[in-house]
Amino acid sequence: MDRLFNRGGSKVDEENPYWMSFSDLMSGLLVIFILAAVALIIELTQKSEKIDASIEELQKAEQARKDILTDIQNDLDKQNIHVEIVENHTVLRIPESTLSFESGKDTLPEDEHTQDEVRAIGIALHKAITTNKRWKYLDTVFVEGHTDSVGIWYRGKGNWGLSADRAVSIWKLWQTEIPVEPKLNELQNFNGQLLFSVSGYADTRRVDLTEETEEQRAKNRRIDIRFTVKKPKIEDFENAKKGIKGS
Repeated sequence: MDRLFNRGGSKVDEENPYWMSFSDLMSGLLVIFILAAVALIIELTQKSEKIDASIEELQKAEQARKDILTDIQNDLDKQNIHVEIVENHTVLRIPESTLSFESGKDTLPEDEHTQDEVRAIGIALHKAITTNKRWKYLDTVFVEGHTDSVGIWYRGKGNWGLSADRAVSIWKLWQTEIPVEPKLNELQNFNGQLLFSVSGYADTRRVDLTEETEEQRAKNRRIDIRFTVKKPKIEDFENAKKGIKGS
């Protein structure tokens, strides 16, 4: 009986040799699938961690920018110098009520009060940027000149030239008449590039588009100091993170 049984079992194995091969194949495929799944999870986790780190760095940069503007405003408030924080804590605005140029002129008013206030703004700006090395979170600080929409002849350059030269006048005073070290024109950003830049926008970025009254036009005649940080917007990273989670 044993012989018959063994013969019968041997016959079944000999007639169905594929059962062993199929089982091995399925086991191998399962191992490959598990390894691929683990590798994918690791890759997605690493990407998610990198995005989280980038978002955290950007949040630090944006907080540093807010702190800079808030510190400047608080410092100047104590000196009764009015400035405004606008555009979602990215711009420090010097309104015409604080600094008013003569019509068609790019030179700073010569009265000592205005000159002192412009110096004070430069000193507060320097202090806020250099405190806790906040400059390392910044890309560029733009000193921007803006005019109203009333066309004016100015050395053949119109409002474009006028707005730029007014910003340059402020910049020159800060370089020559405020006792700070290092000078503003020596400060560098996180990438080792000069931090400050000067620009003029004429009437292309008006605060009040109507300009039917002198008060409305006055709002547009201003100096803005715009701070940009070194990373893209948080939304870019968050959208990328959502894409990874959805994949």
